[in-house]
Amino acid sequence: MQTSSGDRSRLMLDIENFRANRRKELSALATKLGEEAKSSGKEIRLDPMNAFERKIIHDTIQDMGLTSESEGEDPRRFVVIFPS
Repeated sequence: MQTSSGDRSRLMLDIENFRANRRKELSALATKLGEEAKSSGKEIRLDPMNAFERKIIHDTIQDMGLTSESEGEDPRRFVVIFPS
């Protein structure tokens, strides 16, 4: 979609609150797995996710004071949560 100024804009659809619900689910999952990584002292590798989903995981983990990074190549790119 382009505006009359020639700038591109993004259109985000959230049908039946799918994205909002998915955000809540992933945030809860990240919190649970972050606590698990902290208590076990071991890194946790998640299943492959798209960029939207990985960002939610990274943001939640960062808010917990932990670190995470994405590994692999799309479409098999996944998040690793580190215990410290």
